[in-house]
Amino acid sequence: MISGFALAVAAPWLSRIAGKHGGNLLAMLPAVLFAYFLGLVQPVTGAGPISEITRWVPTLGVDLSFRVDGLSLIFCLLITGVGTAVIAYTGAYLASHEQLGRLQAYLLAFMASMLGLVLSDNLLALFVFWELTAFTSYLLIGFKHHEDKSRGSALQAMLVNGLGGLCLLAGVILLSNIGGNTSIVALIGQADAIRAHPHYLAALLLVLMGAFTKSAQFPFHFWLPGAMAAPSPVSAYLHSATMVKAGVYLLARLSPVLGMTPEWVGIIAPIGALTMLIGAVMAFFLTDLKQILAYTTVSMLGALVMLVGINTQESMAAAMVLLIVHSLYKGTLFLVTGSVEHGAGTREIGELGGLRRAMPLTAAIASIAALSMAGVPPMLGFISKELWYESSLQLALGGIPLVAASVVANGLGFALAGVVAYGVFFGKPAHPDPHPHDPNFAMSAGPLLLAGLGLVAGLFPGLLIEPLTGAALTAMAFDASHYHLALWHGINPAFALSLLTFALGAALYTGRERVVANLGRLAGMGRYGPKRLYELSIQKSLAYARFQTNLLQSGYLRSYVMVVVLTSVVMVGLSVTWDKVQSIVVPALDVRLHEVLLAVVILGAALMMARIGASLAAVAALGVVGYGVALMFYLFSAPDLAMTQLSVETLSVILFVLVLRSLPEAKSLSSRSTRIRDALVAATAGGLMTLFLLIVLSEPFQSRLSGYFNENSAPLANGRNVVNVILVDYRAFDTMGEITVLAVAAIGVYALLKMRKGEGGSR
Repeated sequence: MISGFALAVAAPWLSRIAGKHGGNLLAMLPAVLFAYFLGLVQPVTGAGPISEITRWVPTLGVDLSFRVDGLSLIFCLLITGVGTAVIAYTGAYLASHEQLGRLQAYLLAFMASMLGLVLSDNLLALFVFWELTAFTSYLLIGFKHHEDKSRGSALQAMLVNGLGGLCLLAGVILLSNIGGNTSIVALIGQADAIRAHPHYLAALLLVLMGAFTKSAQFPFHFWLPGAMAAPSPVSAYLHSATMVKAGVYLLARLSPVLGMTPEWVGIIAPIGALTMLIGAVMAFFLTDLKQILAYTTVSMLGALVMLVGINTQESMAAAMVLLIVHSLYKGTLFLVTGSVEHGAGTREIGELGGLRRAMPLTAAIASIAALSMAGVPPMLGFISKELWYESSLQLALGGIPLVAASVVANGLGFALAGVVAYGVFFGKPAHPDPHPHDPNFAMSAGPLLLAGLGLVAGLFPGLLIEPLTGAALTAMAFDASHYHLALWHGINPAFALSLLTFALGAALYTGRERVVANLGRLAGMGRYGPKRLYELSIQKSLAYARFQTNLLQSGYLRSYVMVVVLTSVVMVGLSVTWDKVQSIVVPALDVRLHEVLLAVVILGAALMMARIGASLAAVAALGVVGYGVALMFYLFSAPDLAMTQLSVETLSVILFVLVLRSLPEAKSLSSRSTRIRDALVAATAGGLMTLFLLIVLSEPFQSRLSGYFNENSAPLANGRNVVNVILVDYRAFDTMGEITVLAVAAIGVYALLKMRKGEGGSR
């Protein structure tokens, strides 16, 4: 994980040095990590989870606690395995792009963030990595930052996931308070108490908001297709194999803590089923290959969430197998789409067809992946679909809607698999003289490897898939001792549903043009859905921002002062209660005559400054106020403050005089009503601060700081002036910050003066 972040920093330099071999060079890290995690399969499946804890913020109970169990190991293998293929593919796909190194750096940082997310056992650390994935995905989606569409899509993904992230943070904090721990393993031990807690539902809803936004569940599904503005390898990595699966991972990880309740099943399963149907139906009417794959990804994410929501051992097993098979075939198809666009110059299926002769290798790869997407034996997709149907059928009558939705979604998926593979590569040629070509080996190796793994895993599920998914079930608190995977489970209701799915899919594929022609108008209804609501909310937010700016940013200093004073009055006033007012004890007045006279002089000078018309006279009155305050400091035993006040006041008066003497006399620009308003605001502010000060003075004074500073200023800081010691030693960084601000301001002023002199010659 740390190696991923480190290599991300060096990636632009290495990519520039290595040239065309940069992608293969950078892909070595995820390949090594994949081999490392593959070596952990036997220890994890045999001996159990592997944990490592490093203290991070002990006072907050935040540890860098990492845990490798069956669930996290599946994700680690997908992240590093698909990452190897994608990074190598990217080096060839964008070989001539001047910002290739930057994209590879983003991919590596994203990979490291995802590894941290799935390996974290501490909820707060998990949230940190969760937000890192959102940030790095924002950079990846907006890679083509010169295009409005890319910037808008990146912002959309960031805002939607940011909303979910804030909800997740609240949910994590609430869940930690309920369980008394931030460790996921410890919370699993407190699962019964957490589910019985009055705040269980609130914690569940907040966590679900985070998961639903990240995994593009209805009504947040619209951001994922919009993110297709990113390059194809980015789509293959983020939106099929890794980032969008983070929400599924979170639900699966917390299912032993929050699952097994009617609320869990009643909320998650229907939302997942609805998302599954929406994604499949919307994909059926599209003609852009990447958009079709994007909406089918939304559909399969809905299926995964639905299976996790059912929360039985069978449904969780189906979810884990579907998770793996979807990552393999969808990652392959996204990379194939990039190869098709690279070789044929388009992604529109109406302009593609019969590419198998010009792109035979790509056609073979796409066919293998599409067979897995369609769930045809002997692919791993067939096994996952059988498990899916078996788990849904076990719900008896309550599962009938889920079974029906699953058959429809899988039938549409079967038809779309034909569209993206058979129609593009084996259908009727769209042009009489096409000139597409197969990509080079560097671009073909990654998708070929992913597609081949899907085939091998289907033929031999017991080699790796069975032990991995079995260990994942154990990590989710299920008994996987009798768990077994096989390509053929006999003739049963699930197999009958598979045959029904094939028949429905074939009918939809052959009749797609008629269906689209008759129902194509319904596809336009999507513009009235959540995406339109998002666009309206952005428009209204910008309109409100303009209104607020026009209201508050008037360009007049007096307006800004008015806003600050009124805000302070309201905020302070809200904190004052009648009980506090009644508790005021007016201290006995011990005021000497010269103090009264000094206060009268200061007040008189302030009134004169506000009322007088002459600028220089107002400056003189302002100076009287400042010197009076300095004298007040001196009388109350603060000579250092008095000296500072005198210095600042003298300098201010001199500067005011130098400036104002060159300006015309000030005119009265405010009406009588405006001046009365300003006087009332000033009087209210002054009266409220007086009241607040009396309340503070009425409270018992028990300061531990005064005694500490008096006792330790000399021995620790070698200074007897407590105020100076505080500024120089105890608040050294604060003082350094103030000096830095002044220095930066001085440099800015100097630069402006130099620019003015350069533009105006001798001025």
